[in-house]
Amino acid sequence: MEQTNASSLPGFILLGFSSQPELRRLLFPLFLTMYTLTLLGNSLMVLLARTDPRLRCAPMYILLGHLSIVDVAFSSTTVPRALLDLLWGNGAVSYVGCLAQTYFFVAFGITDSFLLACMAFDRYVAVCHPLRYAAIMGPWRCLGLVAGSWAMSPPHSPLPVGLLTRLSFCASREIPHYFCDVQPLLRLACSSTHVNELVAFTEGSLVIMGPFIFILGSYIFILTAVLQLPPAQGRHKAMSTCGSHLAAVALFYGTIIAVYIRPASSYSAKRGRVVTVVYTALTPMLNPLIYSLRNQEVAGALRRALDKLRASHT
Repeated sequence: MEQTNASSLPGFILLGFSSQPELRRLLFPLFLTMYTLTLLGNSLMVLLARTDPRLRCAPMYILLGHLSIVDVAFSSTTVPRALLDLLWGNGAVSYVGCLAQTYFFVAFGITDSFLLACMAFDRYVAVCHPLRYAAIMGPWRCLGLVAGSWAMSPPHSPLPVGLLTRLSFCASREIPHYFCDVQPLLRLACSSTHVNELVAFTEGSLVIMGPFIFILGSYIFILTAVLQLPPAQGRHKAMSTCGSHLAAVALFYGTIIAVYIRPASSYSAKRGRVVTVVYTALTPMLNPLIYSLRNQEVAGALRRALDKLRASHT
């Protein structure tokens, strides 16, 4: 089989979801709606977290504001390009552009993963150590958690992307996906991908499984503490909140683990396309609703913002 060295590779062709125009016309409004709701919901959360005096200094909303920023960036790495391909049917992407998309996708995904772990720690302290919450989650501790989450991607994201440059690719440049992901790129390689797979598994264990196990442990402690509360002290509300948070975590990590914590040889292109939609488009859209927009503090902040807006126009 003919091989092409990475340095001389002209580019790739993203096959997207389907070559059938009818199906593309159905998928385009669906993806456009999810992306629009992602932008609106997360932008609103950032605006409220930065402008409302009651939320601005609260550790939970500082973390939520940064999660919203990362969710928008994470989704914007893949969805706008997918929308253009669904609209025009042209999946051509340069070699450098493909690697750049892969890099930012990995980088924002890592930051997202660690921010979710920080939010679980914040909820653990709030529920299990309420009297010490202000001391433990002080401004500097909160800023340290945020900075640490952002700082996790630079040491980790260049490695799997850099290792792609050492591969020789087969003559076929067609990627059966809607964005340049690591696994489908490994399937195109004609040279050995053993090192790439080993690094992907090791890195995945650190930046995906590590935070995921930490989150599960935090919520086990939270649920144990909640079950010890009398019903009159808001056990049902706390259980409902914990349940929705765990559902969001399971959706995000479960789909990522199903794609990346497995050998490239067992990767299914069809399943990969479907599963990746969950964490690239669906969870960034749902996170503002699950974590913030339905609670009383954010609802109050939204009312105050609307009151100020109406007052400024009267």
